[in-house]
Amino acid sequence: MTLPTPWSSKPPACKSVPWPPRDSDPVMMCPSAMRARRWWRSVPCSPSWSALKLASRRLAFALVLSVVAGACSSGEASITVYSGRTENLIGPLLDEFTAQTGIDVAVKYGSSAELALLISEEGDRSPADVFISQSPGAVGFLVEAGLLGSLNEAVLDMVSREFRNGAGHWVGLSGRIRVLVYNSDLVAPDSLPASVFDLTDERFADRIGVAPGNGSFQDFVTAMRDIHGDDATLAWLEGLESNGAKTYANNTAIVQAVGRGEVPLGLVNHYYNLRALTEDPDVSSRNHFFAEGDVGSLLIATAAGILESSAQSGPALDLIEFLLGESAQSFFSEETLEYPLASGVAPAAGLPPLAELEAATYDFDDLGGGLERTRELIAASGLEAP
Repeated sequence: MTLPTPWSSKPPACKSVPWPPRDSDPVMMCPSAMRARRWWRSVPCSPSWSALKLASRRLAFALVLSVVAGACSSGEASITVYSGRTENLIGPLLDEFTAQTGIDVAVKYGSSAELALLISEEGDRSPADVFISQSPGAVGFLVEAGLLGSLNEAVLDMVSREFRNGAGHWVGLSGRIRVLVYNSDLVAPDSLPASVFDLTDERFADRIGVAPGNGSFQDFVTAMRDIHGDDATLAWLEGLESNGAKTYANNTAIVQAVGRGEVPLGLVNHYYNLRALTEDPDVSSRNHFFAEGDVGSLLIATAAGILESSAQSGPALDLIEFLLGESAQSFFSEETLEYPLASGVAPAAGLPPLAELEAATYDFDDLGGGLERTRELIAASGLEAP
């Protein structure tokens, strides 16, 4: 659209002016724009006006129209995100998304499991458009409940098949590997266990820290159940409890306890200790990976999906595509020290490739339906979150 300028030498006849707003114009979809349309129609159309006066009115309206258009887009383009990831891990990316697209993002933070349960309770009335989960178990729960819509193939193809839902309801954003963090002043590397099941041995009595209420721990236990069965998993959990395992609120608390020698060993995600070493290179904590294929070194993906009930599926899909883009994936790698999962995005310098770590892989679609049973087994074992 080309607007006449005040310097037009000859004003066009009013009937030929192509730019006055019409009912079909997209910008006329909010009340402010409708008022502007009525204002325009109230302007008298007289060929006796001077060219300058007519063009000046047109220019003034063009300015009004541009402001109104901006108000419409910024006021209507907004989405609500329920995030199981903490603000420091995802907030900067949501702010950047808004800066780049103009789409406002309202965020509700909480634990992934609690937010998934909240969405289930809210049902079709949920204000959430996007659910970002710290683990695939919570999104799997929503898939089982039929509450997540399908993503398009273009977005799904940004991620390898092992890191997305088989039916296309969610995609992985970043990856973390379960490890055994240990205090190198208290534990000799050659004494470290080859399997997570070895931690119930008497030699590890009163020497291991776990976070039974943590989502990643629960996903790991769910995978153990699926691979080794409920009986073996419950026996392992009970073995930890009877072996004097100490319980902590989260991974960070475990890494800190290991670093100060309160407990020599702990089950955590790999990046928590890497962050501790970044903050204090002298801390005496190191990551130990279990033997190839051992469930103790399971790779767990963060995940995102769009609610079936969302009326903003377009902007919601834009957000997920943004989170899989190179800039966001580099943020996960360099700032949160996780593994980028989008195809073609390499991990940050200093992070070994996933292929070299030989981390255990798993069909994440099996996690969602088993989360409740996993919690029952953890409770039955006597392990209690502080």
